[in-house]
Amino acid sequence: MICAVYKSRCKADSYLFVEKRNEFERVPEPLMEMFGTPTLVMILPLSKRDHLGFADINKVKTELVKNGYYLQLPPPKVNLLEQHKKEIGYSRD
Repeated sequence: MICAVYKSRCKADSYLFVEKRNEFERVPEPLMEMFGTPTLVMILPLSKRDHLGFADINKVKTELVKNGYYLQLPPPKVNLLEQHKKEIGYSRD
């Protein structure tokens, strides 16, 4: 299985995996509007890989077959101050 990977110009660290290069017919129009003009990053042979950097390769494969695309979003930003307060048991109460 080979797919094409595109990055978003509108949403930082967001990537769209599609079944074939320049084929976005199965990607919902609202998603394409939010994603913006896609920029090709690479053609990726998934069958020759065991893992991907930030995405579960099995989920990517499943979503490509099921929906024709997979959207990889960046992980949520961690608020280090709030995390530290939680770890030390700080509460304003």
